[in-house]
Amino acid sequence: MKSFIQSTIVITTLFLASCSSNEKPVEKEEHHENENSVELTAEQYKTIDLQTGSIELKSLSGTIKVNGMLDVPPQNLVSISAPFGGTVKNTELLQGMKVKKGQVIAIIQNPDFIDVQQDYLDYKSQLEYLKLEYERQEELSTGNINAKKTVQKAKSEYESMRARVNGLKARLQLMNISIASIEKGKIQSTSSIISPISGYVTQVNTNIGAFVTPSDVLFKIADTEHLHAELTVFEKDVPKLKVGQKVRFTLANEDKERTATIYLIGREIGSNRTVNIHCHLDKEDNQLLPGMYLKGLVESGSAEVTAVPDKAIVEFEGEKYIFAEVKADHKNEYAFEMIAIKAGVSELGYTEITLPSGKNWQTLKIVINGTYDLLSKLKNGEEEGGHAH
Repeated sequence: MKSFIQSTIVITTLFLASCSSNEKPVEKEEHHENENSVELTAEQYKTIDLQTGSIELKSLSGTIKVNGMLDVPPQNLVSISAPFGGTVKNTELLQGMKVKKGQVIAIIQNPDFIDVQQDYLDYKSQLEYLKLEYERQEELSTGNINAKKTVQKAKSEYESMRARVNGLKARLQLMNISIASIEKGKIQSTSSIISPISGYVTQVNTNIGAFVTPSDVLFKIADTEHLHAELTVFEKDVPKLKVGQKVRFTLANEDKERTATIYLIGREIGSNRTVNIHCHLDKEDNQLLPGMYLKGLVESGSAEVTAVPDKAIVEFEGEKYIFAEVKADHKNEYAFEMIAIKAGVSELGYTEITLPSGKNWQTLKIVINGTYDLLSKLKNGEEEGGHAH
C-alpha cells in the first residue's frame, strides 16, 4: 500500500510538471506574435508628427540622371537701364520684390532733361510758323505770284523742323515725360523708369545718389510664371530621349518632387560632350526663381516598381523595415506593424521595395514620417518584456 501511494505521488508530480512545461511555450508564442507591433495614443501620434502615405509605382530602373537649373525665356527676363543717364533720385526696389507692368521703379534726375523739353517747345513753336509760311507760299504759287524755288525752300524748312519736333517727342517718350504736361508749361528735371513686365526683381545694381549711364544695368526683372528647366544630358544618353518624356526633379535642399515635360532637345554638342534639353514645368510655381539648381530623372518608359520615400524605411540589425498601420481609432489609439522588406534601387528620394508574400501593397497605409520613433518605442517595449504600448 505504501508503494502504491508513492507511485501515485510520482505520477501526479510528473503530470503537473508536464502541464507547467506546456504552458510556457504558449506564453512565448503569444509574445512572438506581437513582437512586431507598436501602439500609440492620439497624443503620442501628434507629438512625433507621425505621417502616413501609400506605396507608389515609380519608374526607378532604366532612368537617365540629369542635372540642370531653372530659367526663363528671353522675353520673360528684362534688364533695365536709364535711356539717357543721370542721378538716381529715388527707388524702392529690393531683390525678391514683386512689381507690376507699368509700375514706376526708379526716378532719374538730370538737368539736361530741361534742355530737351525747352527745345521741344521752341521747335514746336517754330514748326507752327513754318507750316503757315509754307501754306502761304503754296497759295501764292498757284497764282504764279512767286517762284517755285521759294515754295520749295518753305517746304524744306517746314519738313526739317517737323522732323526735329518728332525726334524730340520720341526722346521725351523714352524719358516717360508727358508731352501734354510740357505743352501746359510744366517742365521737369526728372525722368521715370517704368517696368515693362510684371514679375520679381532678381537684381538691384544701383542706389539713391548713384550716377548711371545708359549702358548700366540698374535692375533685372523676371516673370516667373513661365519658368522652364534647362537640363544637361550626356551625349551617350541623347538617343534615349524624345519630346514628351516626363522628367521628375527636386531642387537643392528640397524633398518635394516636381515634374516637367521635354519640349526641345538641343542640336549642338557642347565642349564637355553634353546636350541641353529644354523642359516645361507641368505645374507653375511663382515661388521658384531662375537660377535654382536641380537634379532629376528622365523616365525612359521602363517598367514601374513599387517604391516608398526613403524616410519611410528603417534599418535595424542589418535588415530593413517599414511600418504599416493596422488600426486607427482617431479618438483613442493607433497600431502599427513592422514589416521586413527587401530594398532595391534608390533614386530621387524613393527606394524600390519588395514586400513579403501575402502583403498587398495597394491596401497598405505606411508611415512616411516618424518611423524611427516607432522603432525606438517598439524595441524599448520589448526590453521591458512585451510588445510596445
